[in-house]
Amino acid sequence: TIEFTGALHATVVKQVRLKNPSSKTLMYNAILVGRDADDFSLPKGNTVTIAPKRQTSMNVEFTSRFLRPAEAVLLLISKNVGGIDGATLAFSLKSEVKHIEPAAILKCKSPCYEL
Repeated sequence: TIEFTGALHATVVKQVRLKNPSSKTLMYNAILVGRDADDFSLPKGNTVTIAPKRQTSMNVEFTSRFLRPAEAVLLLISKNVGGIDGATLAFSLKSEVKHIEPAAILKCKSPCYEL
């Protein structure tokens, strides 16, 4: 589970580190699915390539629109490269709004009542 915690309407970025222990290149297609998948994004695109015996990081962004927790799933589906398939990976994405920043503060004067 990857948890995104921040203020309402703020963008939170998390990194998913992917390792390739094999001696062949792995390639994945990333897909966001679920009720709130539209609130999550992959800014560097939805294709990830991992060189042999290397690791790479993938950024996942979340922008909160509501106070309720958001949920989605990040699926990494392997593409066949050079006769090798990697395992399909799934990550649960969850959010929590910890505080609310005011968009603006207005001051006004007015009588409480009139006779």
